[in-house]
Amino acid sequence: MDLLLLIKAVVMGLVEGLTEFLPVSSTGHLILAGEILQFLDQDRRAVFEIMIQLGAILAVCWVYRERLLSVVRAWRSTSSQKFALNLVLAFLPSAILGAFFIQWIKEHFFNPLSVACALVVGGVVILWVERRYVQSERVSSLDEMTWRDALKVGAAQVLSLIPGTSRSGATIIGGLFFGLSRQTATEFSFFLAIPTMLMATLYEGYENRALLHWGDVDVFLMGFFSAFVFALIAVRGLLRYIQRHNFVWFAWYRIVFGLLILISSHLGWVHWGG
Repeated sequence: MDLLLLIKAVVMGLVEGLTEFLPVSSTGHLILAGEILQFLDQDRRAVFEIMIQLGAILAVCWVYRERLLSVVRAWRSTSSQKFALNLVLAFLPSAILGAFFIQWIKEHFFNPLSVACALVVGGVVILWVERRYVQSERVSSLDEMTWRDALKVGAAQVLSLIPGTSRSGATIIGGLFFGLSRQTATEFSFFLAIPTMLMATLYEGYENRALLHWGDVDVFLMGFFSAFVFALIAVRGLLRYIQRHNFVWFAWYRIVFGLLILISSHLGWVHWGG
């Protein structure tokens, strides 16, 4: 058992768990963390990052277990069917476009410098949306969302196919832009993460099944449990945070972090890989 490798797996799980549901891009941070830690080879690292997402998904399911169970129990009710339909509609745009373009995106944008640019651009967009956001929002709860609202948020989620953009950032900030309250946009982003991340994980896991080895089980499990624990902390923390704050601090974090990567690369302080 390689203790250093297990510690790196825990750190990677921590990065996944803390960033998956915050508007800062988990994929971008995992790419950067993997480069810094020199964690596994590129192919095995990609599979590891895919599998530990299950831990983050499970964390959201646990936090919202009562709501999810109520939807299943009252499946025939209008509200439950409407909620499920909204999730399906929001999921479809990224699923369809991702199926056609994800390989091209991986070849051109899955690198630290592209991530840095996306972090900066995304931060500027968040600042702009927050400046125009008003408290007289049109939709104040999940039950008030229409299928049009869900489809708009789903269209915003398409942007998250570019690493560094952030799936949660695209859906939450997109929700604010389209008139959802801060609480509604955040919670719908959490719920939308379940089918989106689950299907992506299953698809990528199947496509890369040849890279799964029993010798990596301990490393994967450490990353999985680490992602679960820290995702719980992040989800509950963000729900408390948005009750009193906006997303401006996340925007500035993205901008500063992205610029540091670009500057360090330009000045030769750090050689970021491809």
